[in-house]
Amino acid sequence: MRLLRPTVTLLALAASTFATAGLTAAGPAQAATALPNHVFAPYFEAYNGDDPAALAQQSGAKYLTMAFVQAATKGSCTVYWDGDTSTPISPSTYGSSIKTIRANGGDVIPSFGGYAADNAGTEIADSCTDVGQIAAAYENMITTYDVSRLDFDIEDNSLTDTAGIDRRNKAMKQVEDWAAANGRTVQFSYTLPTTTSGLADNGMAVLRNAVGNGARVDVVNMMTFDYYDGANHEMANDTISSANGLISELAGLYPGKSQAQLWAMVGITEMVGVDDYGPAETFTTADATTVYNWAVSKGINTLSFWALQRDNGGCPGSAASDTCSGIAQSTWQFSHAFAPFTGGGGSTPANDFSVSLSPASASVNAGASTTSSVRTAVTAGSAQSVSLSVTGAPAGVTASVSPASVTAGGNATLTVSASSSAASGSYPLTVTGIGPSGSHSATYTITVNGTTPPTGLANGDFESGALTPWTGDPGDAVVATPAHGGTHALKVNATGTQTGQASQTVTLQPNHSYTLKGWLQGNFAYLSVSGGASASTWTSSSGWTQQTVPFTTGASGTVTVSVHGWYSQGAVYADDLTIS
Repeated sequence: MRLLRPTVTLLALAASTFATAGLTAAGPAQAATALPNHVFAPYFEAYNGDDPAALAQQSGAKYLTMAFVQAATKGSCTVYWDGDTSTPISPSTYGSSIKTIRANGGDVIPSFGGYAADNAGTEIADSCTDVGQIAAAYENMITTYDVSRLDFDIEDNSLTDTAGIDRRNKAMKQVEDWAAANGRTVQFSYTLPTTTSGLADNGMAVLRNAVGNGARVDVVNMMTFDYYDGANHEMANDTISSANGLISELAGLYPGKSQAQLWAMVGITEMVGVDDYGPAETFTTADATTVYNWAVSKGINTLSFWALQRDNGGCPGSAASDTCSGIAQSTWQFSHAFAPFTGGGGSTPANDFSVSLSPASASVNAGASTTSSVRTAVTAGSAQSVSLSVTGAPAGVTASVSPASVTAGGNATLTVSASSSAASGSYPLTVTGIGPSGSHSATYTITVNGTTPPTGLANGDFESGALTPWTGDPGDAVVATPAHGGTHALKVNATGTQTGQASQTVTLQPNHSYTLKGWLQGNFAYLSVSGGASASTWTSSSGWTQQTVPFTTGASGTVTVSVHGWYSQGAVYADDLTIS
C-alpha cells in the first residue's frame, strides 16, 4: 500500500509446538487447504505489534492478508516480516496466531513488497538477483506457515524495475512447478495500483511478463484508491469503472478465458475512510455496501481493504492514519459489511439500508437553528424499522432527529440549534440508524458563526470541548482534567522543539486599558498579549494559580492572546481566561 510506515521492532511470539497446525520449521504436516473461491481478507499491518488472531476474532474477518514481507537491506536474499531481523519467517513469529486463526475457520495470505519495500529496493525480487533464491524464499514461506496463497504488492519503483519483474515471475513459475510436483495448492495474486479506467501500462507490463514466463496469475488485486489525479472521487463508482477496465485488459491478455473466469481473477482492495490523497478520495460506509453488492453480483475472487487497524471512527475529520479511518463510523463497520463475502460466492444480506443527509453541512448563527433531511433507503431485501439518533453536539449546541424511528425508505428531520453562548467553529455530528441488520451512520458538519464578545474571549473557559477558535501547536488540545472551572481546560504541549503556544486574536476598543486574567498550572506557564499591545506574566505551579496581565490597546484595538510553556518543561494548562 502507499502509506509510508516506519519500521517497528516486533516482539517475536513465543515458540510452541505446531504439529497439529501443520507449522514446523522443516515443513507442514499436510498440504495447505485452498482458500474459498470468494474471500474477504483485509490487510493486517504487521509492523505495529498487534496480535492478528485477536483482531481477526474482534472484527469478524476470518481471513487476513499479512503485510508486509521484505528483505532487511537492499541486495539481500533473506526476507523477514517488515524487513525486521527480529521477526524471521519462522513458526516462532506469528505461528501460534495463525494456528488460532485456522482453528476459528480462517487463514492468512502473506504479502511480499508494499510501498516502503518497493521504494527502498528491499522487495525481494528487486533486492535479490538469484531467481533460485527468490523461489526458495517463497517456498519457505509456504512450508513454514502452510499457506495456499502468496500476494505480491508491487508499486512505486518495483513497477519500473524490469529485471526485478522478470525475476519475480520466473521465481513464481518455479514455485508453481514445485507445488504441482508435490501435490500442493498454491495461488499467486498481484496487488497493483490502478486508474479509474483500469491498470496503467506499467501494471499491465507486470502481467504480460508473467504470461511470457509461463507463470500463472490467479488474482489481479486492484488498489482502488490513491488516484492522485486532482479530482473529487465517488469511490464506489470508481471501483466499478476500474474493474470494468481491468476486465477489458485481461480479456486481451487471456483470450481463452470466459467473462466469468475473468471476473473470478479480480481482487479489489479499498482504503477505508480518507485515503492518502485526502478527503477528495473518501471511501464511505455507504460505498462499502455498494461495492459489496457489486462484488457479489460479479463473482470476483477477493475483497479487501487497507487496513484492519483503521476500521474504527476514532479520528473523524482527520487525514489518513495508521490507526483510524478519518470518518465517523462504528468500530469494525467495514469488516462487518464485507465479511459475508467469504464463502461460495458471498450472500447479499437479506435486508439492509443506508443513511444519508441533505444537506450534509450548514452554517448557523449563535442563537439560531437549522435543519437537514435525514434520508434512509433500502439497499437490499425488504424495508425494516430504523431507529435514528444524533451524537457529537458540543456545549451550547443541541441536535435532535424527528421522528426517532422510520421505516427504511422514509425520511426524518435533523434540527440543530446554537445557543447565544455557543462557541464559533465547525463540529461534526453523527447521525446513526440502527436496524435488525446492523447500523449505518452519516456525518453532518455544523459551523457556528459565533461572535467574539466586545470585552472577552470566545471559548475562554473551553467548555465547548473543542479548541476552536484558538489555534495551537501540534498536540495542543482541550482536556477534561485538570480543569479549574467546569469540565474542560486547555492543555498546551511544550516539547523540546516547541513552546506549545495556543493563541486567539481579539479586536477590542482602540487605545483602551484592559486586564487579561486566567488560571494557569505547570512549569513556566506563560499568559500574554501581543500585536496591538505587549504584556505578559508567567508562573511555575503544580496547582491552579490566577495570573493577571494589564495592557492598553493601540490604534487598531486588535491583540493576540496566547498561552504557552517553555521548551522541554512539560505540559501547561490554562482555564477561565477573561478580558475585562
